Amino acid sequence: MEPCFLNSMAMMSALGSHPDDIKQRLLHGNPVLDLSQDYHSGPPLPIGRIQETLPEIPLDDAKYQSRNNQLAWAVAQKIMPDIKAAINQYGKHRIGVIIGTSTSGISDSEVYLREHAESGEMPAGFDYRMQEMGATARFLAVALGTCGPTFSISTACSSGAKALASARRLIRSGICDAVIAGGVDTLCQLTVQGFASLEAVSEQQCNPFSENRNGINIGEAGALFLVSKEKSAIELAGVGESSDAHHISAPDPSGAGAIRCMLACLKDANIDSQAINYLNLHGTATQLNDQMESKAVSEVFGANTPCSSTKPFTGHTLGAAGALEAAICWLSLTESFIPKHLWDGCQDPNLPNIGLSEGAQHSSISYALSNSFAFGGNNISLILRKTS
Repeated sequence: MEPCFLNSMAMMSALGSHPDDIKQRLLHGNPVLDLSQDYHSGPPLPIGRIQETLPEIPLDDAKYQSRNNQLAWAVAQKIMPDIKAAINQYGKHRIGVIIGTSTSGISDSEVYLREHAESGEMPAGFDYRMQEMGATARFLAVALGTCGPTFSISTACSSGAKALASARRLIRSGICDAVIAGGVDTLCQLTVQGFASLEAVSEQQCNPFSENRNGINIGEAGALFLVSKEKSAIELAGVGESSDAHHISAPDPSGAGAIRCMLACLKDANIDSQAINYLNLHGTATQLNDQMESKAVSEVFGANTPCSSTKPFTGHTLGAAGALEAAICWLSLTESFIPKHLWDGCQDPNLPNIGLSEGAQHSSISYALSNSFAFGGNNISLILRKTS
């Protein structure tokens, strides 16, 4: 199969949006989550919130007026010259848009629904379509003037990574010449309250793979790539997917689905596990996920492959997580560093040892693998390769 490349990348999260700032925070472990009660009726929780002001929506239609679309537009601006160049080169009908998300514009609908509950009338300006799962992909296509395949993927926290896998399939099949692909998810009460009801959130910064881990932090993020056959510094070299359907919210404790996923990804990239220089873990800091993932990683990679979870820096950004963490791998490859694993250092004796990166590491790396293991056993691993 022809190689497929990630020509451009942009991201925004609690880590910021400037590559130098993001790199320094990931290297040195500078925490950026803030305590908030804005999305939860209980005690303040650490939230991975974007602090930057988001731009206005460039379209008047009410169905596009959402914070999710504002974030998507803000991220797209950062790679706009490359997007416009691709449109000029290939034509608007040859450009696809694929966005992974789990909440779309639900945060905006919550405001309207609260007013409706209090007044009995739906406020002017409400449009149900602002929270439709395909809204952000459609918004970007309309705003950019593209008319190739346009759709969203909503498979919980594997969504953003699956958008990249789908982009590669569209390009390899000849349907598209370039695809704008990634993930965008913004904070809302539905998400934070929902995970709180599952007793899955932590009141402190999350602590992945620690004996003291006690749950996730929720965050928001956007990460977009321009994907094409045009050779660039980073190739999307491997994709592995599996679906173990073990439980609606709990992972298969054997790690079998995650193992199949990572092995398929390595096979697709035509490399063995020893070639991977950095592994971005799903690493949610929940009891069951970390138990399963450490078992799977130990089985495939042993204890010597440097790895880390970056969720203590960003929060779990749900539908955007797979794309955001692929973007972090993209940055690690291009800037030659391995993100620090931010935790309390207390190894869980019930977990197998894996190569958690505990200090700042400047390292020239060629291959990075990113894991996203979602609700329902919907799993994906991506391998990014540095080409020069």
